Amino acid sequence: MSKSIIQTKDVFAYLNRIAPVEMKMEVDNVGHLVGRRDHPVSRILIALDITDEVIDEAIDLGAELIVAHHPVILAPLTRVTDEDLTGQRLLKMIRHDIGAICMHTNLDSVAGGVNDVLAAKLGLTETTVLKPMGSDAQGTPYGFGRIGQLPSALSMAEFLRQVSGVLGTKGIRYHDAGVPVRRVAVMGGSGGSVFHQAADLGCDTFVSADLKHNIFLDARDLGINLIDGDHFATEDIISPVLETGLLAEFPDLTVTISARHTQPAQFFVAQ
Repeated sequence: MSKSIIQTKDVFAYLNRIAPVEMKMEVDNVGHLVGRRDHPVSRILIALDITDEVIDEAIDLGAELIVAHHPVILAPLTRVTDEDLTGQRLLKMIRHDIGAICMHTNLDSVAGGVNDVLAAKLGLTETTVLKPMGSDAQGTPYGFGRIGQLPSALSMAEFLRQVSGVLGTKGIRYHDAGVPVRRVAVMGGSGGSVFHQAADLGCDTFVSADLKHNIFLDARDLGINLIDGDHFATEDIISPVLETGLLAEFPDLTVTISARHTQPAQFFVAQ
């Protein structure tokens, strides 16, 4: 019995079912962004970003499609030439007939997406949406960030070790407010914009990334523990979930998580 031919549009239909594009932020650019809808797919490469290394990896693996979290095309792109990095990447992908599907803020906000995975990996239970945006067709709320409870309170030192182990990050910036960790808010990626909502909802700890100086000052003044676990590390946890889902939906495909796209930030610790 011959295998059915899987096309890019089939993969997008599945991803759009689990993380509908209408759940994205208005300014975001998600969906099938590069390539032909009817292009046959036998191998998919998963990555957080479509970098030069990831494109080369797709070429070496013979992958026809890259599924990424961060969009490879963002406004205000008005042309595709070799005069900038984005244009160079797009031209290379087109030359090698490699498509791209990018699921970003819709995958952040949906139930079972980035923030639910992050909360679960950190051991949070009784989770709710930190910043609700709406409800899906089943009436399940979706939105940005999650709030949950640890089964028992931890010291900040204990929780930092737990976060570091779960995320596999090279380093963590943090503020220890001297209070136990129990009610925790999380936001994968850049989450400074929802920090004060977490504080208003009584969270003693906030875990996110790309946190600015003023957020550290506010955390100190409000007596809240703060953990900046790195943008890559707090979002790349979705890659194995995508791999599992794609393999379950398309068992005839080969699905690979990028081995070349790793945490780009480095940390120096003075001795």
